[in-house]
Amino acid sequence: MPTQQPNVLWIYGEDLSPDLGCYGTPAVQTPNIDRLAAEGTRYTNAFVTCPVCSPSRSALITGTYQTHFDAHNHRSNRDKPLRADMKLITDCFREAGYFTCNSPGPPYNRPGKTDFNFQRENPFDGVDWSERAEGQPFYAQINIPDTHRVFKPDSERPVSPDDVALPSYYPDYPLIRKDWALYLESIQILDRKVGQILKRLDDEGLADNTLIFFMSDHGRAHIRCKQFLYDGGIRIPLIVRWPGQIEAGNVSERLVSGVDFAPTTLALAGLNIPDFMQGQIFLGANASARDAIFAARDRCDGTDDRIRCIRTHRYKYIRNYHPERPYMQFNGYKKQQYPAWTLMPLLAEKGALSSAQQQFVQPMRPAEELYDIEVDAFEVNNLAGDERYASVREELSAQLDAWIEKTGDMGETPESTEVATSWDEHMAASFRQAMEKRGLSPDISDAEYVAWWEQQLLS
Repeated sequence: MPTQQPNVLWIYGEDLSPDLGCYGTPAVQTPNIDRLAAEGTRYTNAFVTCPVCSPSRSALITGTYQTHFDAHNHRSNRDKPLRADMKLITDCFREAGYFTCNSPGPPYNRPGKTDFNFQRENPFDGVDWSERAEGQPFYAQINIPDTHRVFKPDSERPVSPDDVALPSYYPDYPLIRKDWALYLESIQILDRKVGQILKRLDDEGLADNTLIFFMSDHGRAHIRCKQFLYDGGIRIPLIVRWPGQIEAGNVSERLVSGVDFAPTTLALAGLNIPDFMQGQIFLGANASARDAIFAARDRCDGTDDRIRCIRTHRYKYIRNYHPERPYMQFNGYKKQQYPAWTLMPLLAEKGALSSAQQQFVQPMRPAEELYDIEVDAFEVNNLAGDERYASVREELSAQLDAWIEKTGDMGETPESTEVATSWDEHMAASFRQAMEKRGLSPDISDAEYVAWWEQQLLS
């Protein structure tokens, strides 16, 4: 370790799966992120603990599962102080003399996203590291929003819908291809901003002594991804660079959880790790290996649910606590923003979906799901009822039960009726307002709504 305290920079790409050039996506061009990967270590099995922003970010900033401290329901407890025995990673760095800051990136002129499920005044000291005292080390977060819906088209390099490689759970349909292409274009815009950040570090002579984590808060905002526990919702890119301290050009298959980011960052910076943190160190002299990661989904927007999963290198086990409910419960955010959310049920009615695509539009879902990731990367062949995999299912189910007990999962206790009703009303009103702003009736038929989407994206 160098004697000088390192600067630390967490760069978030919002709602981002590993759909990057360095992860093998040919249709997208990400030269700056690819450069970062070539100069650091790229992780192929990094996962967050929740597939939606606020619970995931609450876990990331504390190194503690969101289910452990009542931060598991999306945008809940905003008026409830963080538990007295806990602190943020920014507190740890402040106590060590660091300046802490948060922005959405260039031009670094306003606060960046926090979105924590607890009340905390001044989680950061400022917006940009230029505000720090001379010689003071910094811990910075840059939360780049461009990959969050609404996707940003890239006028410099449009992505052809014909070049898009869709997962098997998506039908090959022009509207879906175009929507996915726009997602990839937004990644290219993100990549340019990453390039500006890296150039600034170089220009200011900070690059060699700055530990960088490039990551996301959860997976892509597409059907069966964001807000769900399939890999599309919880698997994220993770690249760690620190010249001279972390191996360049390395690719690690190590399992990493979002709760591991905080303790690992603190350890690499030479700081103590608070006892309450539930993550473990995955890099450096004190690193330890994981056998599995765990993730949880609870209420998202106005859609109440409870799902838990365990994921090893080979298998994913998912437990649906409400199998009587469809995957596609009404969700105003998705109805507003996802063209495929309205299109898929229409295609199902016409018999235009494959068996893999039909699964997500069913009126009910299985209580348990089990997937062999090695042969079924898109998680469409559920093995939970296959007796040949009974021992695997039972072992993973038992490990999930043990994690729930050990970490004090608070998801078993539902939110109050008052809170649930409030969210239902809020999201219904938000949906009506969004549709009216578009000049559409909230009661528009699905066929008319798809036609509107096609006019917006395909004309």
